[in-house]
Amino acid sequence: MTDTDFTLAVHGGAGTIDPSRMTPARKAATRAGLARALAAGGAILADGGAAVDAVAAAVCALEDEPLFNAGRGAVFTSDGVHEMDAAIMDGRDRACGAVTGICGPRNPILAAKAVMARSPHVLLAGEGALAFCRAHGIAFEEAAYFHTESRWQALQDTLARRRKGLSENDADEARRHGTVGAVARDRHGHVAAATSTGGMTAKAPGRIGDTPVFGAGTFADDATCAMSGTGRGEIFVRWCAGHDLHARMLYAGQSLAQAAEGVVMEALAPNDGSGGLIAVDAAGNVALPFNCSGMYRGVLRADGVVRVAIWREDLSPEDLAAETGR
Repeated sequence: MTDTDFTLAVHGGAGTIDPSRMTPARKAATRAGLARALAAGGAILADGGAAVDAVAAAVCALEDEPLFNAGRGAVFTSDGVHEMDAAIMDGRDRACGAVTGICGPRNPILAAKAVMARSPHVLLAGEGALAFCRAHGIAFEEAAYFHTESRWQALQDTLARRRKGLSENDADEARRHGTVGAVARDRHGHVAAATSTGGMTAKAPGRIGDTPVFGAGTFADDATCAMSGTGRGEIFVRWCAGHDLHARMLYAGQSLAQAAEGVVMEALAPNDGSGGLIAVDAAGNVALPFNCSGMYRGVLRADGVVRVAIWREDLSPEDLAAETGR
């Protein structure tokens, strides 16, 4: 990879994504949403911008799309409210910022970025985070902006199952594990990661997953890679997924592809850690492994070719090689 190249990857969640339940219109809209995110972040990278700015722009585009569980499309807690989390990390110096348990900022990832750039802290929660956002000019929206009927109905369905004592394991995992994220390597060789989520449908009020936990669902270090995860957050936290990826590369000498596959299949999968991750290293290689039936994902390089996929069979061997850098 030359200094004129860049790499950007995005995800829109992972889980049991049943092709038979996805209409052609929804599939097209989802793929278009991923492509818009790649275009938003890619424009910054093509202009020589920083990876950290590119991942923020890509995630903003995903937060603005109601199809994804972040920002405008966030799911509801069991109390019928929104509690969103977001995080961003710069591989140049491990600068990072995160917010958790918030509703109001139009783009939670910009709130996280403000924490990184304008405060001495790395994580702000709840009312304190909202006060910080107001003080620093973050754009807000009314609660109605974040209300989508499909998410509201998903909450009602989940609560009904609970009242009947039914298992939630056969519910749509993609809905329960919804997260969006982006990772990038810029033309200067730096990497960055950003992740945003509404959490889990009908989650307990105050629940915090892996997204704002650095070293779990979000991580970036130029020495190894940038990573954004999506899946069962509690398992990503318990197995320190992001740091495990970093450690496999730094201490065990594994390639990005080997390390990413190891985290997803060896650490997470045996421990009920359904999900996946996207990652990019300083050489521009990208990995997008997942251990469930599908993961909304996309890749853009300096050649301008947009590659988006949902299921494993979406990509030919040639496209897969281009997508993963292997």
